[in-house]
Amino acid sequence: MNERIKKAESKMNKSVDRLVGEFAAVRAGRANPSILDKVMVDYYGVPTPINQMAAVSVSESRILLIQPWDVSTLKAIEKALLTSDIGITPTNDGKVIRLVFPQPTEEKRKELCKEIKKMGEETKVAVRAIRRDAIDDIKKMKKDGEITEDDQKDLENETQKLTDKFCKNIDSLVSEKEKEVMSI
Repeated sequence: MNERIKKAESKMNKSVDRLVGEFAAVRAGRANPSILDKVMVDYYGVPTPINQMAAVSVSESRILLIQPWDVSTLKAIEKALLTSDIGITPTNDGKVIRLVFPQPTEEKRKELCKEIKKMGEETKVAVRAIRRDAIDDIKKMKKDGEITEDDQKDLENETQKLTDKFCKNIDSLVSEKEKEVMSI
């Protein structure tokens, strides 16, 4: 496999990995610690991720338990959760914080599915942009005389097959996530 195609494949993998990460943060009614990945706590003036300040665990299917290692940070963590965009009000009992995830309505689930499809489409656009750049590189190689016309066609076909494979993978990830959201 050509070095440029390997580079394109690596970039496509990164795009798909980013999509998987975004899907993990989609709140679908189940407690998922990854929803807190983007929440930063002001810890002595330094923005710090919650998972570096506390043990985050799922106590029940819809309850997330946040147990800080230093109890004095409880208020700061609670404040960060309240100001974040996760949309869940934390309950603080003085030792731990509980986040109770409400069961999403049918309307909310359909909205989440639209969001999931949009994320999938954005990732496909990114994959196609990577393909376009790879094909431009291949055409430049042909123009510079580095490869023959037959090699150019072969490399372009290989790049297209790789793109099709990734788009198919993205479609399957989107449909799996939609099933998960709708089955709650």
